[in-house]
Amino acid sequence: MQLGRVGIWTTALDHQPAAEARRAAAELEEMGFGAIWIGEAVRREAFSNATLLLTATRHIVVATGIANIYARDPTTMAAGQKTLAEAFPDRFLLGIGVSHAPLVSRRGHAYGKPLETMRAYLDAMDVARFDAAAPPQEPPRVLAALGPRMLELARDRSWGAHPYFVPVDHTTRARAILGPDRLLAPEQAVVLEADPDRARKIARLHTSAYLKLPNYANNLRRLGFDEDELSNGGSDRLVDAIVAWGTTDSVGRRVEEHLNAGANHVCIQVLTENPKALPRAEWQQLAGSLLARATPPAR
Repeated sequence: MQLGRVGIWTTALDHQPAAEARRAAAELEEMGFGAIWIGEAVRREAFSNATLLLTATRHIVVATGIANIYARDPTTMAAGQKTLAEAFPDRFLLGIGVSHAPLVSRRGHAYGKPLETMRAYLDAMDVARFDAAAPPQEPPRVLAALGPRMLELARDRSWGAHPYFVPVDHTTRARAILGPDRLLAPEQAVVLEADPDRARKIARLHTSAYLKLPNYANNLRRLGFDEDELSNGGSDRLVDAIVAWGTTDSVGRRVEEHLNAGANHVCIQVLTENPKALPRAEWQQLAGSLLARATPPAR
């Protein structure tokens, strides 16, 4: 499976009618990005959404970043993965994660201890029965991993890790835990705006939402951010660490920092004043800048 060095992470496709989302996915493929990463949360269901995009494209990888383990049982998760892996060889990457207690409780589930819950879930996936046409090889999976122990589990039980809402320092630490052979594909939010005040205003629309979720806030505490920096949408230092803003060259430098810190692939999430709008112009600008820099595809 060839992800390339740079992919696009986006929720904007979910806010479009299916036909428009499919057109946009085909455009991302034509631009040269190696992968499209889609979330789930309270938007489109992960496997049906992936199918929409896979059938609209020819070779780009579609990855879930992530499919919520509380949204389906392990047998269903394994069946969905194998179904798409067989139908679209080397083009579907399953990323799974434990989500967050507030989101899980809204589904009517009790939120278990993340590490224990994920380990048991993987155990059940690995022995799940699948009486259907299967892919020739066991398809790859990655884990949403932030803390050291979840990264260790990703190293031992998956193809690698997909950390979200992380600074470059986390990439360095994650690579040290994963070792040299596992995929490390961090998400990197970006704002193509050179004015600091305007850029940070857009960035804080993003950071203020995610800082309310305990898993992300706790991870940033581990990385040295104090309580004052976590409040009011994040300090300038925190915002600048999480969101790369400025010109396409500025974004390119941040991508290079992740790659130099040990990432194989960086998932770019474009932030704008309207998160529901397709950032086509920004995607095109980034393709022209980032893909020209890119070295040969990872993995």
